[in-house]
Amino acid sequence: MLEMVSAEKRGLTMTKFLKNFAADESGASAAEYALILAIVGTGIAAAAFALGGAIGDAMSDAVLCIESTDGTCT
Repeated sequence: MLEMVSAEKRGLTMTKFLKNFAADESGASAAEYALILAIVGTGIAAAAFALGGAIGDAMSDAVLCIESTDGTCT
């Protein structure tokens, strides 16, 4: 059965709900952790991309140095 509720009581209930909803911070920490994870992940990906080229170049130089027979490797 549906119960008839006065407009005044509904307004008070909605106001109380909105105040409680605005004050509730339980979901904020999950969103903050997700944001931190995204920032750290982006930083790691950028560092891996930048270091990947530098490491590849260093390995190529090492291979050329090992294969050189004229002693010009420094």
